[in-house]
Amino acid sequence: MKTNWDLSVFYAGFDDPAFAADLASLPERTQAVLDAIAAPQADQAKKLRGLIAQLEQLYTTVEHVGLMINLTLSCDAQNEAANAAMTPLMRAEVALEQMNNAFCRHIASIENLDALIESDPALQANAFFLRKSAQAAAHMLPEAIEGPVLEMQLSGGEAFSQLRDKLDATLLVDYRGEQLPLSAVRALAYDADADVRRDAYEAEIASYAKLELPMSYCLNSIKAEARTMASLKGFDSVLAMTLSHSNMSQKTLDAMWTAIREALPQLREYLKAKGRLLGHGNGLPFYDLFAPIGTSSRTYTVEEARGLLLDLFSAFCPQMGEMMRQAFDEGWIDMYPHAGKSGGAFCAGCYDKDISRVMTNFTGSLSDVSTLAHELGHAFNNRMLTRMPYLMTDTPMPLAETASTFNETLLSAAMRKTATPEEELMLLDASLMENTQTLVDIYSRFLFEQKVVDAQADHALSVRELKETMLWAQDQSYGDGLDPDVRHPYMWACKSHYYSTGMHFYNFPYAFGCLFGRGLFARYQQEGEAFVPVYCDLLSRFGSDTIENVTASVGIDVTTPDFWRSAVESILKEVRRFVELAR
Repeated sequence: MKTNWDLSVFYAGFDDPAFAADLASLPERTQAVLDAIAAPQADQAKKLRGLIAQLEQLYTTVEHVGLMINLTLSCDAQNEAANAAMTPLMRAEVALEQMNNAFCRHIASIENLDALIESDPALQANAFFLRKSAQAAAHMLPEAIEGPVLEMQLSGGEAFSQLRDKLDATLLVDYRGEQLPLSAVRALAYDADADVRRDAYEAEIASYAKLELPMSYCLNSIKAEARTMASLKGFDSVLAMTLSHSNMSQKTLDAMWTAIREALPQLREYLKAKGRLLGHGNGLPFYDLFAPIGTSSRTYTVEEARGLLLDLFSAFCPQMGEMMRQAFDEGWIDMYPHAGKSGGAFCAGCYDKDISRVMTNFTGSLSDVSTLAHELGHAFNNRMLTRMPYLMTDTPMPLAETASTFNETLLSAAMRKTATPEEELMLLDASLMENTQTLVDIYSRFLFEQKVVDAQADHALSVRELKETMLWAQDQSYGDGLDPDVRHPYMWACKSHYYSTGMHFYNFPYAFGCLFGRGLFARYQQEGEAFVPVYCDLLSRFGSDTIENVTASVGIDVTTPDFWRSAVESILKEVRRFVELAR
């Protein structure tokens, strides 16, 4: 088993001639697509087939180069070769976006597009991509300013986003006389020792003073740029722009938030019950959100985590079990925290090689095992997407969190089946810990980001205002579930999602995925093995239609609160059981 990922599947290194050649070829190949778009062609179907083939080849190369650079930097923020390669990649991506816009304008100009698609099997296979491209033409940057605006983003939002990542990855925290990476100190929130958790929290909060000012400039600048881009593209708001990119309607988002807001008082009962178990009388202090419950301080080695996940998921779906074996044994995962490595976890897929790469910061907690199941759920979703043409695999973020949540839910349910009451309490806590993060905390992040985006209309928020806004958002969401004197005013600094220039409001997709995944798990419990092929087919079609149509294909209406209420109820049942056992 390997605990560092293998990037040689992309290139032997940054000195590999193939890497240099691919990176250098991107401008010329992008121009070739532009030339093909402009070239007259009597046979429109033939022209579109040719353009689709060119796009598939070009995007595959971009994917290889981008993975090599970005994966390296996620684990080695100061890698000189990767940092040097980032600049030409970003410039190539500007040209790619202009090319994509030109493609969309061309597709929108085809008067008989629907008839053309229906006349050709290859075009039918890419129908949603083509129709969405035509619709996207209505929200392109004005052609006259497109180039300069995209170029300016490189020294604007993109630069601030990179600066934020470097600040986070290189911050050293003064903890008990040691200098530790921020990711390692944050991992101590799961420690069985209450003093360790509290000291780590206090050290983390104190450390943000070193970077709060530059972080505030990064955040304000990125969100101010987002407002400008939304306006230039003809969207009413930054949120409307994100929903359009997510193939999701405002009606669906509103329905989900309605169900979550209704459930907040009951979700807070879990936090208060956990607080009482840990000896707190005024809600749960933030540093104990992730505290383990019960006398068992069980930790897992990577080998134990591997065995647990392979046994469980092989029984659910042999194809998933085989993929997980590959992940552990063939260098898909970069496992442990270290200096220069980003915090958190993620999964990145490579379509043509049918592989993924997972980054995590494993320290042995049950939560870390759940994180592995989560990220490997993404990897399985990536594998199912290879059933579709490349251009039909662009999964919107809300659906992208489905398979990951499904895996977490399956793991938790399986472990509770044979548990004693004390073990059940511990496992319920692990499940509810994750679910309150993806509902309660995510709601606070959504409220916070709305305030920050709206504020950019007249001023940039100071560090003080950002901290106050974050505490306000946590109060709206967590309420009396958290100790009002021990919250986290710097969550805006430690969550990288706020700093993405390509995906604003990178929060509600997690709540969507959590609840949609649990809804699908309930179907699996009812239907058993017969549901597995339905589930796999569903994952393969995530990039092939709107969210509303994809979910309706399995009989789920996400545009009204009813489905969301039923999914939330599955979590509230766990809350009630936890409170009962806690007594």
